[in-house]
Amino acid sequence: MADKIRNLEIRGARNVAIAAVKALKTVATHTKAKSPRAFVEELLEAKEVLYATRPTEPLMRNAVKWVIRGVESSRKEETRALARIVTSSSCEFLKALERSRDYIAEVGSRRINDGTVVFTHCHSSTVTHLLTKACEGGKTFRVICTETRPLFQGRITAKEMLNLNVETTLIIDSAARSFIKQADIVIVGADAISAEGNIINKIGTAAIAVHAQEARVPFYVVCELLKFDPATLCGYYESIEERNRTEIWRNAPENLVIHNPAFEIVKRDFIHGIICEEGIIPPHSVYETIVRRYPWVLA
Repeated sequence: MADKIRNLEIRGARNVAIAAVKALKTVATHTKAKSPRAFVEELLEAKEVLYATRPTEPLMRNAVKWVIRGVESSRKEETRALARIVTSSSCEFLKALERSRDYIAEVGSRRINDGTVVFTHCHSSTVTHLLTKACEGGKTFRVICTETRPLFQGRITAKEMLNLNVETTLIIDSAARSFIKQADIVIVGADAISAEGNIINKIGTAAIAVHAQEARVPFYVVCELLKFDPATLCGYYESIEERNRTEIWRNAPENLVIHNPAFEIVKRDFIHGIICEEGIIPPHSVYETIVRRYPWVLA
């Protein structure tokens, strides 16, 4: 499972978190640990393997923490009993994640009216779920999406929108400024949220945020609050993953320097609101919302 996450066979923060939780569940199901301590050590080893797959995945790290904290806080003294806690905690997390996604879609879809032109970037299952909800509500709207080089995740968004019979326009990333003036709203996902209320998303998102402000188009982020990275409270910056140069140019000249950052920071000053399981909140209130809703994340 770690290899699939590392090699991008599993994409998207939400899907990566789900895969990691299921991996822990599999560890618990097939454990050969002879004692509770050995079982916990097995889980912690799995945690380190999963954490090492992608640096910019706080949702996955918080998901793993959710499951393991249930075991560590338990007073059960039998390995099988602890394994059952992993299974139940995993199911609980997946249900909570699904409830959050449905609520986010319900709240966010109210921002879309008949005739709205939605601009989005890359592919976010949370964004497409929101747009699906708007379609189910009988709203007719149009989507402009970027192709999102170098792996073209925007094509996934385009296909999903066409499957919903939504009029969709695909553009190259560098055409964002030319087309954003046609949009009524920008809706993007996020891979991480910092303590300051900044978000980390696919490379190219920050430029779109700047273009949106220039064009006076509201810029919204949809994501679960469990994408919060507690390390940013201590002044650490969220790691920006550098992907393999071959994604950009497979047979590039040997001495050519190629950089391929997967993500970038979008400052909270450009964000109108974060659509999350608390509703729509201003980005500067992220920390106090985390303290109220998920205090264990800060432990």
